[in-house]
Amino acid sequence: MKFLVGYNGSDEAKAALSLAKDFAKTFNARVIVMASMEGGAGEKVEDITQAEQNLRDAKDFLDEQGVECETHQLARGFTPGEDLVKFAEENQIDQIFVGIEKKSRTSKLILGSTAQFVILKAPCPVITVK
Repeated sequence: MKFLVGYNGSDEAKAALSLAKDFAKTFNARVIVMASMEGGAGEKVEDITQAEQNLRDAKDFLDEQGVECETHQLARGFTPGEDLVKFAEENQIDQIFVGIEKKSRTSKLILGSTAQFVILKAPCPVITVK
């Protein structure tokens, strides 16, 4: 089995990673941790460096727990939600884990919701954690 975790280093993402770890131990699954950046000229070096560090931290956490894992940092021009769904489709992911952050209605309307997009479009079950 393969589990995918959308990871940005936030407390919500850490909760999703922790739950994925528990599921991976139970089902003897591999955890794939993914950070998505839209890429292009607007990407800041410090944001890229932070994403790389977040992925290293996630890998270290899973390694310490004895969970087989791999990490991917993607910059394919997609939103994070699109990237998670496409990656899941391309890699036959069995389950996706995402952390959700409480947003105001206005914020959701203007910025959208990565978790909502993933829940509606994913080719597999999605577990959300807050």
